[in-house]
Amino acid sequence: MSKVAMSMVLLATAGLVSASVKAADDSSLGADLKVTIALQGKPCDEVVSSKRNADSDYTANCKDGNRYHVFVNAQGRVVVDKQ
Repeated sequence: MSKVAMSMVLLATAGLVSASVKAADDSSLGADLKVTIALQGKPCDEVVSSKRNADSDYTANCKDGNRYHVFVNAQGRVVVDKQ
């Protein structure tokens, strides 16, 4: 295999690994947000998307149509506000 072909294979492999790690991170974040929402007594069957607004500040969209702002307030408490 030529050096160019080997470089292409390595770049493609690195891209796949990077995408897999990002997908795992997204999945883990979704699970964490779902548990946080549930612990606050709010319904959310599954987090289908989320957006990081800032450190410890997220917007979560649930499969059932609910949308929440999940953040840590100035007193250090987790807050889940329905939007």
